[in-house]
Amino acid sequence: MMLTHADAIGVRELADKIRKIPNWPEKGILFHDITPVLQSPQYFRLLVDLLVYRYMGQKIDVVAGLDARGFIIGAALAYQLNVGFVPIRKKGKLPFKTVSQSYSLEYGEAVVEIHTDAVQSGSRVLLVDDLVATGGTMLAGVELIRKLGAEVVEASAILEFTDLPGGKKIRDAGVSLFTLCQNEGCM
Repeated sequence: MMLTHADAIGVRELADKIRKIPNWPEKGILFHDITPVLQSPQYFRLLVDLLVYRYMGQKIDVVAGLDARGFIIGAALAYQLNVGFVPIRKKGKLPFKTVSQSYSLEYGEAVVEIHTDAVQSGSRVLLVDDLVATGGTMLAGVELIRKLGAEVVEASAILEFTDLPGGKKIRDAGVSLFTLCQNEGCM
């Protein structure tokens, strides 16, 4: 995707809207909160439009969003791309038959699940979340989609921390990763 100069300025401003909260959810973690981006019609639209522009020419069957901020971005993106949306949720939140995948977080362990009928074998899936740090959540999403026989076309997020191993792990798993921003800087 080629950004115009105006788009690049907007992306940098979008990154500046991400609020940093020290020591949350536990001491030593600097949490990056995208809520201010979502609260701003201008920046939420910019975020969705940039992603739509990237993926509108690709054959995507469904967008899968990771719990919970990936739901917000992913659902808006799926709507604009005119494809279905699938939530990948924390364990115990989905009402139908599920497959699950455990993973490590910066501050513990967790499990995510997807409905067994969420994607069809051979489907082309775009996986979306807000950021990539250690890569655990994104990789768990990739594994769930693959367990159902579908293909992850790309993993996408607003922000990647390149000083952490997540992006490399995702790429090493054979998945293309697109992020608008890396560390605190953007395109």
